[in-house]
Amino acid sequence: MNRPLYIAKRLLLGVPVLLFGLTLTFLILYLGPIDPVLAILGKDATPTAARNLEISLGIRYPNGSLVPLWVQYKNFLVNMVTFDFGTSWAIARNQPVAAMIVSRLPATIWLGFWSVLVALFVGIPVGLYAGLNSNSWSDYAASFGGIVWRAMPNFWLAVMLSGLITAGGVLSGYRDLIIETDVVGTSNALQHLFSGIDPFVGVPVLEFFWIPVPNLGPMAEAFKWILPAALVLGSSSMGNEVRIGRTAVLESLRSEYVDTAKAKGVSPRRIIVKHIGRNAVIPLLPVIMGEFYLLIGGSVLVEKVFSINGIGNLFIRAAFNSDIPVMMSLVFIFILMQILFNLLQDVLYTYIDPRITLSDTTE
Repeated sequence: MNRPLYIAKRLLLGVPVLLFGLTLTFLILYLGPIDPVLAILGKDATPTAARNLEISLGIRYPNGSLVPLWVQYKNFLVNMVTFDFGTSWAIARNQPVAAMIVSRLPATIWLGFWSVLVALFVGIPVGLYAGLNSNSWSDYAASFGGIVWRAMPNFWLAVMLSGLITAGGVLSGYRDLIIETDVVGTSNALQHLFSGIDPFVGVPVLEFFWIPVPNLGPMAEAFKWILPAALVLGSSSMGNEVRIGRTAVLESLRSEYVDTAKAKGVSPRRIIVKHIGRNAVIPLLPVIMGEFYLLIGGSVLVEKVFSINGIGNLFIRAAFNSDIPVMMSLVFIFILMQILFNLLQDVLYTYIDPRITLSDTTE
């Protein structure tokens, strides 16, 4: 099966998953306790204002009768698949939800990028080292550390690290290590870096890459601003990579192809890099791709604790303010991201392990 045809087939198979997720979201939010009139107009809304609002939201016909639920569901699906997310009810009243999400998405991507990077560059090397030095003190320490990091919830780590950094403690001078700034929130230097952007509508982190190389001040500040949250968000993935990486190395060491390479006189360094390391990455791929799923859920709490103005923080605000259009739009984006990550994982398998073909990933 050629690659374009495979991708098209997998995207079509993702349609039922997307439809199921949207249906469940619609039933939970529309049939739940949230009252649109109360969320938008408040308790002092007049009957006339409430009726006009229900008509504008597509809940009631102009003649006063209620719109059938299946019609509301159909309109909801059409709006989602056409990316017509409507306007916010409470957070930023009458502001387009799509613009709110787009303005905050780069901050979440920036957080996710560093979270995955931290987990990769710490978890995988430690796991490989532990596997190559099995039954040693370093192996025991790495295994124990992986279990501990995996067991600690992200929200607890976020609260503890935030308190340790911002309160008067051993790390109270953290803010002065590079340049004077706030660890949480957007400082004046960051606002200057992303000049022309209202902090309320988010930080366009993509502009970070336009900084000239000699100008390391804002770059260092932007990195320090996101590093604590990235450490917390990548912690559980880091523990998984240590444990699975260690197991994969141990299995590779006992394999026949490693014994054959040793018999041929291949150098230990080449065996580790070409044979053990490459084959150890195969079972780690689902863990690495699973980090993206973790970022979707974990960023909601971590962004709230560290005051990062991303889509996770936006979802929390929407939930507490009964802003249904924002919540529905974000859930739709989360489901869409999971479908695309699954597709990316299957395609990457064929590059890492030539024995796996595209037809194998569909079985």
